[in-house]
Amino acid sequence: MKLSVWTYEGPPHVGAMRVATGMRGLHYVLHAPQGDTYADLLFTMIERRDHRPPVTYTTFQARDLGSDTAELFTTACHAAYERFRPQAMIVGASCTAELIQDDPGGLAAAMDLPVPVIPLELPSYQRKENFGADETFFQLVRHLARPMARTPEVTANLFGPTGLGFRHRDDIDEVTRLLSDLGIGVNVCAPMGATPADLARLGAAHFNVLMYPETAETAARWCERSLGQPFTKTVPIGVGATRAFVAEAARLAGVDARLDESRLRLPWYARSVDSTYLTGKRVFIFGDGTHVAAAARIARDEMGFEVAGLGCYNREYARPVRTLARDHGVEALITDDYLDVEAEIERLQPELILGTQMERHIGKRLGIPCAVISAPVHVQDFPARYSPQMGLEGANVIFDTWVHPLVMGLEEHLLHMFREDFEFHDAAGASHHGRTARAGTGEGGPAPHAPAAHSPRDISGPKMDPVWARAAEDELRKVPFFVRGKARRNTEAFAAARGLSEIGVETLYEAKARYAR
Repeated sequence: MKLSVWTYEGPPHVGAMRVATGMRGLHYVLHAPQGDTYADLLFTMIERRDHRPPVTYTTFQARDLGSDTAELFTTACHAAYERFRPQAMIVGASCTAELIQDDPGGLAAAMDLPVPVIPLELPSYQRKENFGADETFFQLVRHLARPMARTPEVTANLFGPTGLGFRHRDDIDEVTRLLSDLGIGVNVCAPMGATPADLARLGAAHFNVLMYPETAETAARWCERSLGQPFTKTVPIGVGATRAFVAEAARLAGVDARLDESRLRLPWYARSVDSTYLTGKRVFIFGDGTHVAAAARIARDEMGFEVAGLGCYNREYARPVRTLARDHGVEALITDDYLDVEAEIERLQPELILGTQMERHIGKRLGIPCAVISAPVHVQDFPARYSPQMGLEGANVIFDTWVHPLVMGLEEHLLHMFREDFEFHDAAGASHHGRTARAGTGEGGPAPHAPAAHSPRDISGPKMDPVWARAAEDELRKVPFFVRGKARRNTEAFAAARGLSEIGVETLYEAKARYAR
């Protein structure tokens, strides 16, 4: 087992929790030791949910392993049913409980509870969180959905949104609006907001909208085979993808495609002179496969960026992401180790990172702006405001989210250009605090020397690294912040290759000339 400070995906039973927490009338009994009971923190602290997740734990301890832990599980199931009276239950084991082989599915089946009890086989040491969500939703659909007559009006099911999903709550509203404009109703949205009784009537819809393939593609394929329901292949993230999605949904529904783009606020900027500032910006993209593919399309085709590198952490999507990377002329990075991602970002030195919460931290360490496009995310990515990723309003949100770090980066660059000014030098306080800017130097006087901040990577190894002279440090600080790290590394490599013990201004400019060729 690999231990890590950060992880992109939790174990598969966390994926099952995401499905259970998104639904109503469903309860999850998890055979788990004391210490694995962290669902409350995940959903109430990060997602800021107003109620606890519907999960009951057996919470066995070390001393219980010498007795009958199966009895603990049976007792927990009976207690959960009596307390919550759910329409259905799912049962499974955490990664630790899996080792004691109590077989929660078999135990639950023998209890003869008056509601459906669906066992989950989630191999904790081979698969991860997104697989757990996908498999859980598939098992629920397989056990509960049945063929039935279609609704008189054309309707669709929305598949995939779960608890802890990145902007799932708002994406549901946006996709519902897109379908409504086509005259298509929503039969069931699941897992988010659905009950087991709702899953029983999935078959009434004419087709399914697959919003998040990571968490619902297996169920969508089962419905296609067993219920005769086709499903959409386009995820409507970005302007081009939204147009393609509307055309695909209209074709499946047998109606004319129409899309009211009056809510779209991107075109005005594309027609402005200011938009040329974005052209050619080098971006690095990392996250789950679906959001990475959508971001790459938006970055190149809608924003005019250059995709300098991309990758994903969920290996189930390694093949399509590698194909996508070849289309952009780069090599895909498929890894679940954030240190590999950091090394690649440091090597490429992009001007913008599009990634997860982990890449946001990496960007802060390296001084590179980052916009979050994919789970895993933190509390700030569950905003109180309406902030979808899908549809036309999602395109507006994405535009703001991606452009603002670059524009603010330009502002920071201007502050650095004027950092010797009496208001902006390093020893000055904030300019809006009044006289603090003049402290120590006198108005208009020269700024005192302040040591330049080194990047976190500037740590001497076993060998002696070249030492920067004060004049060279001052000159380096004039380099724009978003390429300063690269300039520092290039200069140090240049000096080391020549055996120099000190880097002066001349060395800095010689290195610049060397790497400019």
